[in-house]
Order: sequence, then structure tokens, then C-alpha cells
Amino acid sequence: MNKVLRSADEAVALVPDGATVMMGGFGLCGIPENLIKALHARGTRNLTIISNNAGSDDFAIGILLRSRQVRKMISTYVGENHEFERQFLSGEIEVELVPQGTFAERIRAAGAGIGGFFTPTGYGTVVAEGKETREMGGRHYVLEAPLHSDFAFVKAYRGDRLGNLVYRRTARNFNPVMATAARVTIAEVEELVEPGALDPDAVVTPGIFVRHILQGAVYEKRVEKRTVRKG
Repeated sequence: MNKVLRSADEAVALVPDGATVMMGGFGLCGIPENLIKALHARGTRNLTIISNNAGSDDFAIGILLRSRQVRKMISTYVGENHEFERQFLSGEIEVELVPQGTFAERIRAAGAGIGGFFTPTGYGTVVAEGKETREMGGRHYVLEAPLHSDFAFVKAYRGDRLGNLVYRRTARNFNPVMATAARVTIAEVEELVEPGALDPDAVVTPGIFVRHILQGAVYEKRVEKRTVRKG
């Protein structure tokens, strides 16, 4: 089975207006740069994006926000993107802010087929409004639902034509759980290899979860805040 697509443009052509798309990454680390740029160029609109954060003003998800292609963001953090913050405060975009641990577990629950879970995080706050709560063992919990999506854009270091993926250090972050929680997972990799070239013990995401895979073109790998010591 060959799951390889020729380009990111071919991949994003599968995504219709109004789709819900998970995008891996933490800050600007481990983000599917090529897929995001291609989605921006195609002009797909009314998207719901599920991502830990929204990149920077002029990079990653930030370019989708600036071109008003995003209808709703489900994320954990706003701070590094001024345009995201502006749209949020002005009511121009729908935003669901989720505590980061809860965010990760909701995605994992979707991939594992779990119908929901109770967490103490957010009890007694606006996070718990409209949700079932329960007291267990003298502690209060909030029922959280799994997070599913139509598509997941994930970024891996290496992958083979069958869709098996290997990640590199902290660039792994949310990519593996998102790969399990979408109806269609599309992976972009820095190095595309033949089946058998990957050490099976190093594979984090088995190919069963990946519908399509492509070789990324150019990676900028920007740094959000570069801090150096004084000379």
C-alpha cells in the first residue's frame, strides 16, 4: 500500500470548507508547516482548528487567522499571537479555551474510543459551566468530552510509505495523540523512507492511523523567542 501524496497542495485539496482540523505542534515546534502554507494558499474557509496555540502573527496558524480562514479555535493558549488575541477580544472569532492537560486528554480519549472522563481541573470555574460535575472521594470533578476532528495535520521527523512515523525530541508533542483522533490523518515528514528502513522500536505512530503521507519541502523551524546570554 502506497499512501504517499505528491505534495501538500494535493493533501489540502481533500479538506473542504467548514472542516475541523487538528494541527500538531507546541508553539512553533513540530508544526506541519507545509500543510498549513498549502491550506492558506488554497483559501479553504470556515475552518475549526484544534491546536495547542495559534503560532505567531505571520507564521503557522497565524497566517490562516490573518486571512480570516478560521471560524473557530479550540486551543489552550493565546498569548504569542496578537491577531488571534485581537480577534478573540473583539468577538470576531469563536474560541474555546481548554486547560492544557484536559486538552491533551480529550484528544487522547477520542483516539482511544473513550466517551468522556472526569477531571478536577476547572471545577468551580467557567470551564465547568454547563457540564456535569460529580463528587468522588471528597473531591469534585468535571465531565469532559473527547475531541474528534475530520482531519489531523501532523509533523514527524521520519516516515515510511506505509505511514509509520518517528518523531524527534520535543517536536513530538501533540502530534501522536492527534494522529489517532481524526477521521483522516495526513502526515508530513522531513525524510520519507521505504518500508523496513525505520527501527520498529522507534515508531511512535503506527501506519494504521495515517491515511496519507508526504515529504515536506522546506522547513523554516522558526524560534518564537530567542534568548541568548550576554557576551
